[in-house]
Amino acid sequence: MTKDVMVTISGLHVEEEEGDTIEMLHIGEYFERNGAHYILYEERLDGIAEPVKNRIKIRDRKMELQKRGPVTADMVFEEGKSQSSTYAIPYGSFLMETYTKKVECRVEEDELEAKAFYELSINGVRYASCEVRVMAQSKEAFCL
Repeated sequence: MTKDVMVTISGLHVEEEEGDTIEMLHIGEYFERNGAHYILYEERLDGIAEPVKNRIKIRDRKMELQKRGPVTADMVFEEGKSQSSTYAIPYGSFLMETYTKKVECRVEEDELEAKAFYELSINGVRYASCEVRVMAQSKEAFCL
């Protein structure tokens, strides 16, 4: 895959049978190092000049998401494991806990797709069943 990619991040949160889907598209960079796939991209928040810098690392059945800037978070999705982290936004922070049920990854010549299925708790209260999907496609393949 090329270095310059289009990154699609989509998420599904299901709370008591009601679902909410979010999808974002970003220009990013892709590279592979020591058997791990990396995706880097920036996202802009309304009313905030500084971008949030994101790094996604995918290896085997594990996906890590790191956010730096006005939003900070370190999220790790690893099958069969729970993880706690502080999610900080400009208006405050909260404790986020995840229990990852499954992580999938598919790599082809011009695209990478990774999914994590997990349970989410916020400040100790179960919030939702979730799915996050990360798709990186070379710009040429994305335009087809």
